[in-house]
Amino acid sequence: MCNDYERHVGQEPFNAALQSAGLTPNTSGPQPALSPAADVRVGDVAPVLVAQGNGVAVVPMRWGFSPSRPGGAPVFNFRGDGRRFAASQRCVIPASAFFEFTGTRSPKSKWRFTVPGERVLGIAGLWHEEPDESRFTMLTVKPGPDVRPFHDRQIAILRPGEWGHWLYLSKPEAELIRPLRSGSLAVELARPGVEAPTAELIALAGDARAPTA
Repeated sequence: MCNDYERHVGQEPFNAALQSAGLTPNTSGPQPALSPAADVRVGDVAPVLVAQGNGVAVVPMRWGFSPSRPGGAPVFNFRGDGRRFAASQRCVIPASAFFEFTGTRSPKSKWRFTVPGERVLGIAGLWHEEPDESRFTMLTVKPGPDVRPFHDRQIAILRPGEWGHWLYLSKPEAELIRPLRSGSLAVELARPGVEAPTAELIALAGDARAPTA
């Protein structure tokens, strides 16, 4: 599951992503800055894009719904396969990359996934109000070919043009919450772990594949 992502998203590419999605920022109040972060982890407060009136707003929220039982783990990933979300509060988490980890002992090998040619990607999420603050979680799906060798689940990635469709659910969930086709993601080794990555994973990280039909 994804428990770490990167946010090196400048205001210019973020605004361009909003424009490509046909989304209008709600400027009636101050908008939190998309401050750079090399690692955003579960429990951190991060900017999240939500629908607000006829526009959208960037709102700071904490990553992870509170556990349903005392001592439980926060719900930072939520299975999205085959589910309906019309009654849910939906959000988009702006990011520049996300990380997956391989190995059985810590520190594990850390792999950085990006969308080639795009400076910003969106992660489909849900949010809600809790007594103390607003919190969000990320949706996950079965892994696509680019992620499958590294993990058995992957977060649901939205291209900028899909952000509005998710926020306002103007397309069926199955068209948005789905694995990406082969070659949609690039991967590189961000940090080797105490256990050396397999030759297969190293080869995949160096494979500059073009998207297939």
